[in-house]
Amino acid sequence: MPELPEVEVIRQGLIPHVVGRQIVAVACSSKKLRLAIPQKDLGRWLKGGRITAIQRRGKYLIFLLESGAAMIVHLGMTGRLGIFPATAPPALHDHVVFSLPEGMQLRYNDIRRFGLIRVLSPDQYREHDPFRDMGCEPLEQEFTGVYLKKMAAGRLQPVKNFLMDNQVVAGIGNIYANEILFHAGILPATPIGSLTLARWEKVAEKTREVLLRAIACGGSSISDFVNSSGQKGYFQLELMVYGRAGEACRQCAATIGRQVIGGRSTFFCPNCQK
Repeated sequence: MPELPEVEVIRQGLIPHVVGRQIVAVACSSKKLRLAIPQKDLGRWLKGGRITAIQRRGKYLIFLLESGAAMIVHLGMTGRLGIFPATAPPALHDHVVFSLPEGMQLRYNDIRRFGLIRVLSPDQYREHDPFRDMGCEPLEQEFTGVYLKKMAAGRLQPVKNFLMDNQVVAGIGNIYANEILFHAGILPATPIGSLTLARWEKVAEKTREVLLRAIACGGSSISDFVNSSGQKGYFQLELMVYGRAGEACRQCAATIGRQVIGGRSTFFCPNCQK
């Protein structure tokens, strides 16, 4: 599943191609995604509308329209948003196609159809924050060790699960939770109540460093992630622990371990992390 860096890479890649441009037409497949594709709302609020901005909240993309309406997109497991010439042959799993001026199209493709497209009218978007229950953005100034320690108070859970809680931190999934904790030197199963403020500050610092580096690398193409131009990222080449069970730690040569925490495969170095 694309995590924060991959979604941010897509956002940055789409901006020069779609912001300021009008949506000439919208075409949808007959298959539903996680929920039914809102064809009526797409036709009413996006067709003929002009995109003024693309924002990101956690793993969600928000396309803002000149009318004040908004389209929210979650890529699910295999969703892709890409820019194509209108003359390019459609792919098998293209589910929504937005026609743009100058013979270009924005296409949403999703093999497993776990993604989500939601349209909010101007009144709905103005009066109802769809992300009101989402946690802090980890690249914002508010994301600090003090914030993390405050959110951890009174909770009993491993630190890895805590970082992956969308109501605490927006956009961090399994890949980056593993990598952040390696760089912070903390074992993933560590109870959050045992962490000092200094260690929380280290988590906040390494979170920003890892996410920004991943964005600069174009994201992690672990399975089938590609950016809006169809190119793969290369942060997977820099992964220190994720997916490397049984291999030597790149830092100390100890054997990378694996355990299941919260139903997810978890990777760690027993020497570098305490």
